[in-house]
Amino acid sequence: MLFADITLIDENFECKEHQWVGVLEDKVVYIGDCAPENAAAYGEVYEGAGRLLMPALYNTHAHAPMTLLRGYAENLPLQNWLNDMVWPFEAQMNGEDNYWATLLACAEMSRYGCVSFSDMYYYTPQRAQATIQAGMKANLCTSPLAFEPKDISEFPCFAEMEDGVANHNGEANGRIKFEACVHAEYTNNDVTCKSIIDWAKKNGVGMQIHLSETASEVEDCKARHNGMTPVQWFDSLGAFDVPLTAGHCVWVNEEDIKILAAKGVSAAHNPASNLKLASGFAPVPDMIAAGVNVCLGTDGVASNNNHDMFQDMYLMAMLHKGKNLDPTLVTPKEVLAAATVNGAKAQGRLDCGLVKVGYKADLCVLDVTGPQWCPMTNPLVNIVYSGSGSDVVLTMCDGAVVYRDGAWPGIDVDAVKAEVAARTQRIIAQVNA
Repeated sequence: MLFADITLIDENFECKEHQWVGVLEDKVVYIGDCAPENAAAYGEVYEGAGRLLMPALYNTHAHAPMTLLRGYAENLPLQNWLNDMVWPFEAQMNGEDNYWATLLACAEMSRYGCVSFSDMYYYTPQRAQATIQAGMKANLCTSPLAFEPKDISEFPCFAEMEDGVANHNGEANGRIKFEACVHAEYTNNDVTCKSIIDWAKKNGVGMQIHLSETASEVEDCKARHNGMTPVQWFDSLGAFDVPLTAGHCVWVNEEDIKILAAKGVSAAHNPASNLKLASGFAPVPDMIAAGVNVCLGTDGVASNNNHDMFQDMYLMAMLHKGKNLDPTLVTPKEVLAAATVNGAKAQGRLDCGLVKVGYKADLCVLDVTGPQWCPMTNPLVNIVYSGSGSDVVLTMCDGAVVYRDGAWPGIDVDAVKAEVAARTQRIIAQVNA
């Protein structure tokens, strides 16, 4: 595809008008202020009038199959939400449920300009199948809840972990990555966590965890582990010696932030989820200032209700100004970096997340003809404060279109919606039986 005479957010997050961007196979191979000499080699010419081209989005903390729980567990604090509603529901979910629910999540994410997500859940083969069908990318991990202090190899989920590394890591030309997972400190123990970390090191894979999401999580951890915060506890076990993405990081203190920065941990900020569950406000400005790789995630739709990362970008830009009474904090450029290149870095996809020659063609196009976009005094400001996921008209992953003008090449959305709705009703009936 050749994007012709289009407004571009370039590799430095600067706006350039009247640009030509050429995609061949899975990469961006040309960017210039005029058409390339071999324009015919690019195939379709996409007319750029009234359009803005930017990097596609990376969702670094999600639970894709929780589309089944949309609107189900509401107005509850985290521990009641998990114990009383979410876990009983999840206990009734099977592999096919996870496949259809993940496919719906992929449709929603790609509709809103997202091409890749980090996903902590169960039934990895089915989630990988759905992601591949949708044409997207994912860093998948199986999430053990390990309350008994024994090696991870003694838990039933270990077979799925081994299968993930053997059969899904690097699948679909690298679009699928398999990682290790510790759900959280409060759902695990020293023995199991250490064995998971050792397994990750042995297999050369990254990790995903929930980290310091609530104040009670931190205080309970300190009571269990001689005053150590969750950050300090995970660090003592060697968790940060592998590439790791930590979801939430709401209640991290100054010493915690120093550890995260020194160890290269990626902090996945989830502003909508943290607001909805009243978990608090992550110290994002402090983490950015310390050099932590802050990225962005939606969390599951049971604690956000949608996968529109434009909503989370808006919240990331707004809430830290209000919390800290400082309107200069968290700039549009920092927000866009968190949603794109920082997320790609967290996923170990170092040739992704920017519109740059030689990088993967992970792109999204916005319709900027609506009244909310006028005037375009500063397009970066408009993207973060005025735009929404509904402005996305095309999403491209590795050079292939995965969403365009209301159509998904790899997904029959009506069939998927019908399946998910029916499966949710079946599960609710089973929970209430």
